[in-house]
Amino acid sequence: MENGKRRPLLVKCAALSLVAAGVGVLAVGSAAADTSGKDRAEVIELQIKDLEYKAIDVGPTGPGLGDMSVFCGTAVENGRTVGRGAGTSQVVSVDGERHTSQAVITIELERGSLTMQSLQASDARSLDMAITGGTGAFKDARGTARYWDIATPQERMRAEILH
Repeated sequence: MENGKRRPLLVKCAALSLVAAGVGVLAVGSAAADTSGKDRAEVIELQIKDLEYKAIDVGPTGPGLGDMSVFCGTAVENGRTVGRGAGTSQVVSVDGERHTSQAVITIELERGSLTMQSLQASDARSLDMAITGGTGAFKDARGTARYWDIATPQERMRAEILH
């Protein structure tokens, strides 16, 4: 794949990964369930703005093992900045024009940091990321973040965080 064709795909992957990273930023509209002995759940919806992005092509031009994208951005809820996240996405498998990347994200929040990760196919229209933990109020967090409309002005994300 030519480098000019690869950049929009990598931007899409980076934006997708960062939106998913924003899941723990704000609990506005969250659902807190406290049912004797069960986990408390927060449902969060955010958008990511001011994305900074850099693609690193470590081998021949085009997707290859080890190619990486590095990104960070600002998490926004109702026009208000609520956090900042950053991460990387690295190509771990190539099969012709299709490739798979491993994305790892950390976001810093007032209540602590939140981490997540997933594998992402280059042709994916949506993505689920595993919430793998964090610090502070998120030290025992787990759950799933799903997002759609990646790298568009309508990009959206919904996360279910279990504590």
